[in-house]
Amino acid sequence: MTGARKLLTRADLEPLAHAAMGPACRLTAVTRLRGGSKKGVYRLTFDDRRTAIAYVWSPDEDYWNGGAGEPDPRDPFSHASGIDLFTAAHDRLADLGVRTPRLLLADRTGRHLPADATVVEDVRGGTLEEALHRGPEGPATATLERLAEALEAMRAHATHAFGKVSVVDAGGTSHGTSCAQVVRDRALLDIAEAAGRDARIAGAREALDERIRTLASAVRPRDHHTLIHGELGPDHVLIDTDGHPVLIDIEGLMYFDPEWEHVFLELRFGPHYDVLRTPGPALDEDRLRLYRLAIRLSLVAGPLRLLDGDFPDREFMRDIAEHNLQQALSLLRNAS
Repeated sequence: MTGARKLLTRADLEPLAHAAMGPACRLTAVTRLRGGSKKGVYRLTFDDRRTAIAYVWSPDEDYWNGGAGEPDPRDPFSHASGIDLFTAAHDRLADLGVRTPRLLLADRTGRHLPADATVVEDVRGGTLEEALHRGPEGPATATLERLAEALEAMRAHATHAFGKVSVVDAGGTSHGTSCAQVVRDRALLDIAEAAGRDARIAGAREALDERIRTLASAVRPRDHHTLIHGELGPDHVLIDTDGHPVLIDIEGLMYFDPEWEHVFLELRFGPHYDVLRTPGPALDEDRLRLYRLAIRLSLVAGPLRLLDGDFPDREFMRDIAEHNLQQALSLLRNAS
């Protein structure tokens, strides 16, 4: 993406807002919310004090994929952005009773806005991350326990196929022979990409490649996969007025090894992860070892790639890359 990005205005979003909420509602304010890197997230405020959230998928709103062409949904880790991924994920979670913002409008026509867009419920209780920072006691503990119940409902929904929900639920198949093979190949690409941007990864590239291949070779075949969010941190969980967890950024929802989800949960929830541990059969240690290193490498390569463009919160992204680079090298050292 070159040149200045065009953020949407009240006039731009007014037709979409009227289609979702009715022509009698007058849109009085539009605020682009921070944090979105793949889609635009706008709060819509109306004259009757009601609010809603608009999600907008367009090149101007996507800091990751500008000019990269259409992603292949049969790749489980391809660019997780787009209205079809969102609606498929929303419908699957709703069927399981897992709370997400209620969908008010999905528009692929371009009549109301020259981009795919949805309007969803505005959940105003803040994030679980904010609640945990205030202290784990009280409402945050109850929300964590309810989140564990939601994750259990997702884990219980198993399929033989793996991949994005939009592909598998439509009867399609994904590229690759197994989750572990897909993760191995992605990790090797992440190492190569990061090595081109950081001398420390370049110096450890051969050892990292060998470690990933060794870990992947130890993973035994598996014939079932469970529903996972894929990037479920406490910042991707809102809290509604009843204290229920509400999952957001759901476009990456897929059927995959639960170990991938739990490595990410362990990483992002830290001391609060114990509440979210799977109550079923023990997770596979071989997969956990592979996925712990692979996720760290992904969180180095991804932020460094994002910094090639014009992502605005650059220091934050550099900190993510640096922290995970150190963690990846630590895992490598501890394995030798």
